[in-house]
Amino acid sequence: MDARFTELLTPFLKFLGEQEITPDASLRELGLDSMQAIELLFAIEDTFGVTLPDDDMNDATFATAGSLWTVISAAMDAQGVDGTRVTAA
Repeated sequence: MDARFTELLTPFLKFLGEQEITPDASLRELGLDSMQAIELLFAIEDTFGVTLPDDDMNDATFATAGSLWTVISAAMDAQGVDGTRVTAA
């Protein structure tokens, strides 16, 4: 997983505490709810310069950090994006 991804994900996980985000970390158990998932989706698309496919917007995608990263990575590959997009502060 990309370090930017874990940095982006951290504020959405209210029960994370001092834990490290691992690929098998359950996003729901760490506090991600459905409204935050939508906000996270927009943040991911802005940060990585991708559009995630509608078919991938489901519970399985948002189950773990690893499953979400897999979808993001596949979208970057499919869309020819290198993930280095810089957003304005």
